[in-house]
Amino acid sequence: MFKCLAALAVLAGFAYGPAPAAKELKTMQRVAIETSKGKIVVELDEEKAPLTVKNFLSYVDEKFYDETIFHRVIDGFMIQGGGFTQTMTQKRTKAPVRNEAQNGLSNKRGTLAMARTSIVDSATSQFFINLVDNPYLDFRAANDREFGYCVFGRVVEGMDVVDAIAKVRTGDYLPHQNVPVEPVVIRSIRRIPQAEAPQK
Repeated sequence: MFKCLAALAVLAGFAYGPAPAAKELKTMQRVAIETSKGKIVVELDEEKAPLTVKNFLSYVDEKFYDETIFHRVIDGFMIQGGGFTQTMTQKRTKAPVRNEAQNGLSNKRGTLAMARTSIVDSATSQFFINLVDNPYLDFRAANDREFGYCVFGRVVEGMDVVDAIAKVRTGDYLPHQNVPVEPVVIRSIRRIPQAEAPQK
């Protein structure tokens, strides 16, 4: 009787195979953006935008962003920061990073993307957070006009803070437009303990 049960157990093992392994988890680096309006937590996508994340974290680790501001705020579009002090003095940056806008990530509400000039590979330290879905900012073609803006992360906590920043009163600070009348200060950006997320 016992031999029969043992044999059946072996056959069942061959029939059904080993128990499925638990779903593999990957770690996603998160950073905390402490602002004068509250805290924003962003999860960075190093898998899809490795060069951009490495570039961004190099500024984070050097505390480059401390006491910079969100210098361009357009409600219904995006908030941009990471390059100017409260006196609207532009900080000196590293060499530009290659544009990774072809990574398949879209400029959806709550995503973090790199700001740049009309030159495709010109992003340095400045970034923006999309307030709404902005698909026209995505990669469409390999030319200067349609290359797009590289998304490299998303807000996972503090979108209410982002929305509050979007509502501040703005004005002109020649030659700049859409500058908050009362500075919205980035007190610091720091890495926080890595969080686990299901692997896609």
